[in-house]
Amino acid sequence: MFKLQRILIGAFLLTLALAASVRAQTPAPENKVVEIYGQKIYYLEAGSAANPKVILLHGMGGDMNNWSLTLPALAAKYHVFVPDQIGFGKSDKPIMNYRVATLVEFLDVFCKKLGIEKASLVGNSLGAWTAAAFAIAHPQKVEKLVMAGGSGLSSKRWNGPVLTKELYPILNPSTTAEMKRVFEMIFYNKALFSDAAIEVAFTNRLKRNSGQVVNALIESMLRGEDYVDEKVKTIKAPTLVVWGREDRLTPLAMGEAFAKDIPGAQLLVFDQCAHVPQLEKPAEFNAAVLKFLAAAAAASSASK
Repeated sequence: MFKLQRILIGAFLLTLALAASVRAQTPAPENKVVEIYGQKIYYLEAGSAANPKVILLHGMGGDMNNWSLTLPALAAKYHVFVPDQIGFGKSDKPIMNYRVATLVEFLDVFCKKLGIEKASLVGNSLGAWTAAAFAIAHPQKVEKLVMAGGSGLSSKRWNGPVLTKELYPILNPSTTAEMKRVFEMIFYNKALFSDAAIEVAFTNRLKRNSGQVVNALIESMLRGEDYVDEKVKTIKAPTLVVWGREDRLTPLAMGEAFAKDIPGAQLLVFDQCAHVPQLEKPAEFNAAVLKFLAAAAAASSASK
Protein backbone atom coordinates (compact mmCIF):
# COMPACT_ATOMS: atom_id res chain seq x y z
CA MET A 1 0.00 0.00 0.00
CA PHE A 2 2.72 2.46 0.87
CA LYS A 3 4.49 1.62 -2.41
CA LEU A 4 1.36 2.77 -4.25
CA GLN A 5 1.37 5.96 -2.23
CA ARG A 6 4.98 6.67 -3.10
CA ILE A 7 4.38 6.04 -6.80
CA LEU A 8 1.44 8.42 -7.09
CA ILE A 9 3.00 11.07 -4.90
CA GLY A 10 6.19 10.85 -6.90
CA ALA A 11 4.44 11.32 -10.22
CA PHE A 12 2.62 14.39 -8.94
CA LEU A 13 5.20 15.90 -6.61
CA LEU A 14 8.65 15.58 -8.13
CA THR A 15 9.64 12.11 -6.89
CA LEU A 16 12.10 10.60 -9.28
CA ALA A 17 11.25 7.02 -8.38
CA LEU A 18 8.17 6.91 -10.60
CA ALA A 19 9.92 8.35 -13.63
CA ALA A 20 12.76 5.85 -13.23
CA SER A 21 10.29 2.97 -12.94
CA VAL A 22 8.44 3.94 -16.11
CA ARG A 23 11.50 4.78 -18.16
CA ALA A 24 13.19 1.48 -17.29
CA GLN A 25 10.60 -0.21 -19.51
CA THR A 26 10.72 2.26 -22.42
CA PRO A 27 13.40 4.15 -24.34
CA ALA A 28 14.48 6.96 -22.06
CA PRO A 29 13.40 10.43 -23.19
CA GLU A 30 16.12 12.98 -23.64
CA ASN A 31 16.61 15.59 -20.93
CA LYS A 32 17.20 18.94 -22.61
CA VAL A 33 17.32 22.64 -21.83
CA VAL A 34 16.52 25.76 -23.85
CA GLU A 35 17.10 29.39 -22.89
CA ILE A 36 14.14 31.75 -23.11
CA TYR A 37 14.52 35.40 -22.15
CA GLY A 38 17.73 34.45 -20.36
CA GLN A 39 15.96 31.75 -18.32
CA LYS A 40 16.73 28.03 -18.52
CA ILE A 41 13.70 25.91 -19.34
CA TYR A 42 14.21 22.18 -18.87
CA TYR A 43 12.19 19.66 -20.84
CA LEU A 44 11.91 16.04 -21.92
CA GLU A 45 11.77 15.05 -25.56
CA ALA A 46 10.75 11.63 -26.85
CA GLY A 47 9.51 9.98 -30.02
CA SER A 48 10.41 10.34 -33.69
CA ALA A 49 10.89 13.83 -35.10
CA ALA A 50 8.96 12.66 -38.17
CA ASN A 51 5.78 12.22 -36.12
CA PRO A 52 3.17 14.87 -35.23
CA LYS A 53 4.13 17.07 -32.29
CA VAL A 54 2.50 16.90 -28.85
CA ILE A 55 3.30 19.14 -25.86
CA LEU A 56 2.33 18.09 -22.32
CA LEU A 57 1.75 20.91 -19.81
CA HIS A 58 1.72 20.25 -16.05
CA GLY A 59 -0.40 21.97 -13.43
CA MET A 60 0.13 24.35 -10.52
CA GLY A 61 3.15 23.38 -8.45
CA GLY A 62 3.85 20.34 -10.65
CA ASP A 63 6.56 19.53 -13.14
CA MET A 64 7.39 17.27 -16.09
CA ASN A 65 7.07 14.15 -13.91
CA ASN A 66 3.31 14.71 -13.75
CA TRP A 67 3.33 13.07 -17.17
CA SER A 68 5.54 10.07 -16.36
CA LEU A 69 2.67 7.67 -17.01
CA THR A 70 1.61 9.46 -20.20
CA LEU A 71 4.87 10.14 -22.03
CA PRO A 72 5.79 6.53 -22.90
CA ALA A 73 2.32 5.84 -24.33
CA LEU A 74 2.32 8.92 -26.57
CA ALA A 75 5.97 8.75 -27.62
CA ALA A 76 5.34 5.57 -29.65
CA LYS A 77 3.28 7.54 -32.17
CA TYR A 78 4.09 11.19 -31.54
CA HIS A 79 7.05 13.53 -31.10
CA VAL A 80 6.47 14.57 -27.49
CA PHE A 81 7.81 17.56 -25.54
CA VAL A 82 7.30 17.86 -21.77
CA PRO A 83 8.59 21.14 -20.31
CA ASP A 84 9.00 22.26 -16.74
CA GLN A 85 7.12 25.51 -17.24
CA ILE A 86 8.86 28.70 -16.15
CA GLY A 87 8.91 28.84 -12.34
CA PHE A 88 8.45 25.11 -11.83
CA GLY A 89 10.50 21.92 -11.60
CA LYS A 90 14.13 22.36 -12.61
CA SER A 91 13.42 25.43 -14.74
CA ASP A 92 14.51 28.87 -13.55
CA LYS A 93 12.30 30.76 -11.11
CA PRO A 94 12.88 34.49 -11.58
CA ILE A 95 11.11 36.83 -9.17
CA MET A 96 8.24 38.43 -11.07
CA ASN A 97 4.46 38.74 -11.21
CA TYR A 98 3.62 35.37 -12.73
CA ARG A 99 0.32 35.01 -14.59
CA VAL A 100 -1.09 32.65 -17.20
CA ALA A 101 -0.10 35.15 -19.89
CA THR A 102 3.52 34.61 -18.76
CA LEU A 103 3.22 30.85 -19.29
CA VAL A 104 1.59 31.37 -22.70
CA GLU A 105 4.38 33.67 -23.87
CA PHE A 106 7.09 31.29 -22.69
CA LEU A 107 5.31 28.42 -24.46
CA ASP A 108 5.20 30.43 -27.67
CA VAL A 109 8.92 31.17 -27.54
CA PHE A 110 9.58 27.54 -26.56
CA CYS A 111 7.89 26.45 -29.80
CA LYS A 112 9.82 28.99 -31.85
CA LYS A 113 13.15 27.98 -30.35
CA LEU A 114 12.50 24.29 -31.02
CA GLY A 115 11.06 24.81 -34.49
CA ILE A 116 7.58 23.56 -33.51
CA GLU A 117 5.25 25.17 -36.03
CA LYS A 118 2.12 23.30 -34.92
CA ALA A 119 1.41 20.89 -32.08
CA SER A 120 -1.35 19.25 -30.10
CA LEU A 121 -1.50 20.49 -26.51
CA VAL A 122 -2.39 18.27 -23.56
CA GLY A 123 -2.71 20.16 -20.27
CA ASN A 124 -3.72 19.37 -16.71
CA SER A 125 -5.10 21.97 -14.28
CA LEU A 126 -3.12 25.20 -14.75
CA GLY A 127 -1.50 23.52 -17.76
CA ALA A 128 -4.95 23.11 -19.34
CA TRP A 129 -5.66 26.80 -18.73
CA THR A 130 -2.35 27.65 -20.39
CA ALA A 131 -3.13 25.34 -23.31
CA ALA A 132 -6.58 26.89 -23.84
CA ALA A 133 -5.18 30.43 -23.62
CA PHE A 134 -2.46 29.49 -26.10
CA ALA A 135 -5.04 28.02 -28.51
CA ILE A 136 -6.98 31.29 -28.28
CA ALA A 137 -3.92 33.49 -28.83
CA HIS A 138 -2.26 31.30 -31.49
CA PRO A 139 -4.97 29.22 -33.22
CA GLN A 140 -2.75 28.49 -36.20
CA LYS A 141 -0.22 26.75 -33.96
CA VAL A 142 -2.58 24.28 -32.25
CA GLU A 143 -3.55 21.01 -33.96
CA LYS A 144 -5.71 19.52 -31.17
CA LEU A 145 -6.40 20.36 -27.54
CA VAL A 146 -6.86 18.09 -24.51
CA MET A 147 -7.89 19.69 -21.21
CA ALA A 148 -7.71 17.48 -18.12
CA GLY A 149 -9.12 18.87 -14.88
CA GLY A 150 -8.54 22.33 -16.28
CA SER A 151 -9.00 25.76 -14.76
CA GLY A 152 -9.37 29.19 -16.32
CA LEU A 153 -13.09 29.94 -16.12
CA SER A 154 -14.29 32.58 -13.68
CA SER A 155 -16.53 31.57 -10.79
CA LYS A 156 -19.40 33.44 -12.43
CA ARG A 157 -19.21 31.32 -15.59
CA TRP A 158 -19.67 27.97 -13.84
CA ASN A 159 -21.61 29.17 -10.77
CA GLY A 160 -18.75 28.34 -8.42
CA PRO A 161 -17.71 30.05 -5.18
CA VAL A 162 -16.06 33.45 -5.40
CA LEU A 163 -12.29 33.12 -5.14
CA THR A 164 -10.76 34.40 -1.89
CA LYS A 165 -7.44 34.24 -0.08
CA GLU A 166 -8.46 30.73 0.98
CA LEU A 167 -6.70 29.75 -2.25
CA TYR A 168 -3.30 30.17 -0.59
CA PRO A 169 -3.44 27.11 1.72
CA ILE A 170 -5.32 25.12 -0.94
CA LEU A 171 -2.79 25.67 -3.71
CA ASN A 172 0.35 26.40 -1.68
CA PRO A 173 0.17 24.39 1.58
CA SER A 174 2.49 25.50 4.37
CA THR A 175 1.84 22.65 6.82
CA THR A 176 1.33 18.91 6.55
CA ALA A 177 -2.30 19.41 7.63
CA GLU A 178 -2.83 21.71 4.65
CA MET A 179 -0.98 19.23 2.43
CA LYS A 180 -3.46 16.54 3.44
CA ARG A 181 -6.34 18.83 2.58
CA VAL A 182 -4.84 19.34 -0.88
CA PHE A 183 -4.61 15.57 -1.40
CA GLU A 184 -8.24 15.15 -0.38
CA MET A 185 -9.20 17.59 -3.14
CA ILE A 186 -7.02 16.32 -5.98
CA PHE A 187 -7.04 12.54 -5.41
CA TYR A 188 -9.96 10.16 -5.08
CA ASN A 189 -7.79 7.33 -3.74
CA LYS A 190 -7.92 7.69 0.04
CA ALA A 191 -4.99 5.28 0.43
CA LEU A 192 -2.79 8.30 -0.28
CA PHE A 193 -3.72 10.10 2.91
CA SER A 194 -1.55 8.34 5.50
CA ASP A 195 0.66 10.54 7.68
CA ALA A 196 3.80 9.04 6.13
CA ALA A 197 2.59 9.72 2.59
CA ILE A 198 1.69 13.32 3.42
CA GLU A 199 5.11 13.88 5.01
CA VAL A 200 6.85 12.65 1.86
CA ALA A 201 4.65 14.89 -0.31
CA PHE A 202 5.26 17.96 1.84
CA THR A 203 9.01 17.37 1.90
CA ASN A 204 9.17 17.09 -1.88
CA ARG A 205 7.01 20.18 -2.29
CA LEU A 206 9.45 22.24 -0.22
CA LYS A 207 12.39 20.92 -2.24
CA ARG A 208 10.80 22.19 -5.46
CA ASN A 209 10.99 25.77 -4.19
CA SER A 210 8.08 27.09 -6.29
CA GLY A 211 6.17 28.70 -3.42
CA GLN A 212 6.75 32.27 -4.58
CA VAL A 213 5.64 31.34 -8.10
CA VAL A 214 2.43 29.73 -6.86
CA ASN A 215 1.61 32.72 -4.66
CA ALA A 216 2.15 35.10 -7.59
CA LEU A 217 -0.21 33.04 -9.74
CA ILE A 218 -2.82 32.99 -6.98
CA GLU A 219 -2.60 36.77 -6.73
CA SER A 220 -3.09 37.01 -10.50
CA MET A 221 -6.19 34.82 -10.23
CA LEU A 222 -7.57 36.99 -7.42
CA ARG A 223 -7.02 40.05 -9.64
CA GLY A 224 -9.14 38.35 -12.30
CA GLU A 225 -6.39 38.16 -14.90
CA ASP A 226 -6.35 35.95 -18.01
CA TYR A 227 -9.64 34.10 -17.53
CA VAL A 228 -10.90 32.62 -20.79
CA ASP A 229 -14.69 32.67 -20.27
CA GLU A 230 -16.03 34.00 -23.57
CA LYS A 231 -12.77 33.54 -25.43
CA VAL A 232 -12.96 29.72 -25.43
CA LYS A 233 -15.85 30.03 -27.89
CA THR A 234 -13.24 31.06 -30.48
CA ILE A 235 -11.14 27.90 -30.12
CA LYS A 236 -10.96 26.19 -33.50
CA ALA A 237 -8.89 23.12 -32.60
CA PRO A 238 -10.72 19.82 -31.96
CA THR A 239 -10.97 19.59 -28.19
CA LEU A 240 -11.29 16.77 -25.66
CA VAL A 241 -12.27 17.75 -22.11
CA VAL A 242 -11.34 15.04 -19.56
CA TRP A 243 -12.56 15.28 -15.97
CA GLY A 244 -12.67 13.26 -12.77
CA ARG A 245 -16.18 13.06 -11.34
CA GLU A 246 -14.81 13.43 -7.79
CA ASP A 247 -12.61 16.46 -8.57
CA ARG A 248 -13.00 18.85 -5.63
CA LEU A 249 -10.45 21.42 -6.79
CA THR A 250 -12.02 22.16 -10.17
CA PRO A 251 -15.47 20.53 -9.95
CA LEU A 252 -17.12 18.78 -12.87
CA ALA A 253 -19.38 21.80 -13.42
CA MET A 254 -16.32 23.63 -14.73
CA GLY A 255 -15.53 20.82 -17.14
CA GLU A 256 -19.12 20.81 -18.35
CA ALA A 257 -18.90 24.57 -18.95
CA PHE A 258 -15.71 24.14 -20.99
CA ALA A 259 -17.31 21.36 -23.06
CA LYS A 260 -20.41 23.49 -23.68
CA ASP A 261 -18.52 26.63 -24.67
CA ILE A 262 -15.75 25.21 -26.88
CA PRO A 263 -17.25 24.47 -30.31
CA GLY A 264 -17.52 20.73 -30.94
CA ALA A 265 -15.73 19.76 -27.72
CA GLN A 266 -16.09 16.21 -26.38
CA LEU A 267 -16.50 15.60 -22.63
CA LEU A 268 -15.13 12.43 -21.04
CA VAL A 269 -15.77 11.84 -17.32
CA PHE A 270 -13.93 9.23 -15.25
CA ASP A 271 -15.62 7.81 -12.16
CA GLN A 272 -13.62 7.30 -8.95
CA CYS A 273 -11.16 9.91 -10.17
CA ALA A 274 -10.38 13.46 -9.09
CA HIS A 275 -8.12 16.25 -10.39
CA VAL A 276 -5.28 14.34 -12.05
CA PRO A 277 -6.81 11.69 -14.35
CA GLN A 278 -3.47 11.01 -16.02
CA LEU A 279 -2.27 9.62 -12.67
CA GLU A 280 -5.38 8.04 -11.17
CA LYS A 281 -6.67 6.54 -14.42
CA PRO A 282 -3.50 6.34 -16.56
CA ALA A 283 -4.52 3.45 -18.83
CA GLU A 284 -7.95 4.92 -19.53
CA PHE A 285 -6.54 8.42 -19.95
CA ASN A 286 -3.81 7.34 -22.36
CA ALA A 287 -6.25 5.28 -24.44
CA ALA A 288 -8.69 8.19 -24.65
CA VAL A 289 -6.03 10.71 -25.65
CA LEU A 290 -4.51 8.40 -28.28
CA LYS A 291 -7.95 7.66 -29.73
CA PHE A 292 -8.85 11.35 -29.80
CA LEU A 293 -5.58 12.44 -31.42
CA ALA A 294 -5.83 9.71 -34.05
CA ALA A 295 -9.50 10.44 -34.82
CA ALA A 296 -8.89 14.17 -35.04
CA ALA A 297 -5.93 13.57 -37.38
CA ALA A 298 -8.03 11.28 -39.60
CA ALA A 299 -10.84 13.83 -39.80
CA SER A 300 -8.34 16.56 -40.68
CA SER A 301 -6.86 14.46 -43.48
CA ALA A 302 -10.30 13.57 -44.86
CA SER A 303 -11.29 17.23 -45.07
CA LYS A 304 -8.28 18.16 -47.20
